[in-house]
Amino acid sequence: MLKNFLYSQKVAPYVFVLPFVLIFLVFWLYPLASSVEMSFQKVMLGQSAQWVGFDNYAKLIDDKMFLKAVMNSVTYTVLTLVILIPFPMLFAVLINAKFMWGRELFKSVFFFPALTSVVVAGTIFRLMFGEMEGSLINSLLGLFGVEPIKFLKGHTTGFIALLSLAAWRWMGVNILYFLAGLKNIPDDYYEAASIDGASTFQKFRFITIPLLKPTTVYVLTISIYAGMAMFVESLMIWNGNNSPQNIGLTIIGYLYRQGIEKNNLGFAATVGLVLLLVTMIINLTQLALSGLFKKED
Repeated sequence: MLKNFLYSQKVAPYVFVLPFVLIFLVFWLYPLASSVEMSFQKVMLGQSAQWVGFDNYAKLIDDKMFLKAVMNSVTYTVLTLVILIPFPMLFAVLINAKFMWGRELFKSVFFFPALTSVVVAGTIFRLMFGEMEGSLINSLLGLFGVEPIKFLKGHTTGFIALLSLAAWRWMGVNILYFLAGLKNIPDDYYEAASIDGASTFQKFRFITIPLLKPTTVYVLTISIYAGMAMFVESLMIWNGNNSPQNIGLTIIGYLYRQGIEKNNLGFAATVGLVLLLVTMIINLTQLALSGLFKKED
């Protein structure tokens, strides 16, 4: 009887979906519901929760430090999008070109940084961008007569270090995404374009870019999420969550400061929900603009 039940065509789909549903309920929906409840409470370890209504949200709106964290996260996200979408696409096209030799070697070299621990990578980049004359970047600048720069104490130079780490770690991953997208473009399109006299740039503009749209939308979506949720990179670059003048403070860093360092879990839950809402709005907007929700004729 149990065998007939499991092998039933009506029951089988639900059996296959059940693991995902359970994981979704236990590890996403339940924590989300708990966070919503906590956001209306004052929750501190070792103390009973107190209902405070919308006080956490009102406090968050008036907190200038939170606004700074939002601006830092948005700036970081926008700059990573500028770097980690067009350049990986161009590199993928070059690696995929017929004249390219050693393409498998290039794939391995570009992807290797993604296998490196962010803790190790962040520590190395902190030493590279150190303010001492013997640090790698200052040593290279010294060859051109440039005085040592305190990279991690300035907003612009600090972001240069942070973006360098992001580009180094994720460039190869995005290249592989675009390479997978290029494999789905038939060679017949390029051959037909060559017969019609199209230049290399015209092929890239009118064939490659439009047909890579699904891959580009995917990379854009995960990059927005990764940018807004960035924390460990900043933590390791500045060797803690207290960068000079909070130039490296992100939304997750602000959440960590409130929830862990200040033991204000209810307020931290409010920050997390706002981050979730902002990220969803941004991603849903760009997905709508890209035409993902339009019905195909």
